[in-house]
Amino acid sequence: MSPSRQNHVAPPPPPEQQMIVVNGNGNGIVNGNGNGNGNGNGVVLPKQRLSLRPKSNHQPESYEDLQLEFSPLLFSTLEMYLPSPIINNNRDVKYQYMKDLLLNYTDQNQRTRVLKHKEYKKQLTSGYQTKLGVFNNLEPHQARHKELFTLSAETFFMPSFLKAINENTAQAIKSIMVEHIPGVFTFDMVQPHFCELLLAEVENIERWVHETRALIMRPNTMNKYGIVLDDFGMDTMLSKFMNEFISPMARILFPEVGGCFLDSHHGFVVEYGVDRDTNLGLHVDDSEVTLNICLGREFSNGEMFFRGVRCDDHMNSETLSEEIYDYTHVPGRAVLHRGRHRHGTRATTTGHRANLLMWCRSSVFRELRKHQNDLSSWCKVCKNLKKEKHRETLETATEKVLKRMRKTTA
Repeated sequence: MSPSRQNHVAPPPPPEQQMIVVNGNGNGIVNGNGNGNGNGNGVVLPKQRLSLRPKSNHQPESYEDLQLEFSPLLFSTLEMYLPSPIINNNRDVKYQYMKDLLLNYTDQNQRTRVLKHKEYKKQLTSGYQTKLGVFNNLEPHQARHKELFTLSAETFFMPSFLKAINENTAQAIKSIMVEHIPGVFTFDMVQPHFCELLLAEVENIERWVHETRALIMRPNTMNKYGIVLDDFGMDTMLSKFMNEFISPMARILFPEVGGCFLDSHHGFVVEYGVDRDTNLGLHVDDSEVTLNICLGREFSNGEMFFRGVRCDDHMNSETLSEEIYDYTHVPGRAVLHRGRHRHGTRATTTGHRANLLMWCRSSVFRELRKHQNDLSSWCKVCKNLKKEKHRETLETATEKVLKRMRKTTA
């Protein structure tokens, strides 16, 4: 019996990263539309604007229970930048204020793409979790491992990792890690049980895709094989994964690239092998912070290679000798690095390897980066150019002083 055409889910064009598109006025204030109208609940809102600096001692609300056009984490992050008259108000007032601001400053076409992608995910998730197996005389059943759609920390993570996260100090987190070169950290993160469950679920998803001939989006433009986990109902679990277990590390290790304000993610599994993608050329990720976990299976080679952190202007610059590092994957072990850290993957020559990747993003950092001229805190070339400029300035100043001294003694 041939699969029904009614089960095809045509993926829309992938949505662009959600971010706040704003116009600054030079004094650290982001201006809204200035209508100053009420929000419908008796509270008069001031002119829409955000503070330049976040209120670090403020505990933001959770917006996970609301049906939102934008990411709930985006609202939680944005709340840290609300002006004083709003930030101390109730959640409904804060939500309405932030929603109006986002609607004023995001492109309608971008919002349309996001909504279409949400509908695509909804259809795909519903189809996978309820209709798998209705073809070829198979009994219908739901997703294979429901525990993956929540997050059981005690059974999924290594005890050493959980202990460090629970202590939540720089010393505890760094104690479980090895920093091979600046900005590339590895550590034991997940238990074999988690790897086995996720691999089995990915096989189940691929089987459903084959049975139904569903049209799905692959993880990115580079990988032809793999599954976007967010599209199959795991987005809530992966949001918790990022918020509770990646963000504590990112805040300590990568504050200069938005590690303190991660508010969205792209979670997926990629597959490498003779009958899959074999290698991946030098590239950077569409993320501020990337977590890469080897899920296992038997394989040979397939090492990652790192070649330095770069901004857009210096993406194709030469690699310095101290930036060269090759890493061999170990099942259950994670690699954590900046998204802008240039890297690639050598060919997997035998067997089959699968990796879980989390591209973690910060809307706040992406907006601020548009207005930054000095990227020397994370781009190696910018840092070296700044040092060279400082050296030249110092030499010029020294020469001027020596000239004055020579004139005085002449």
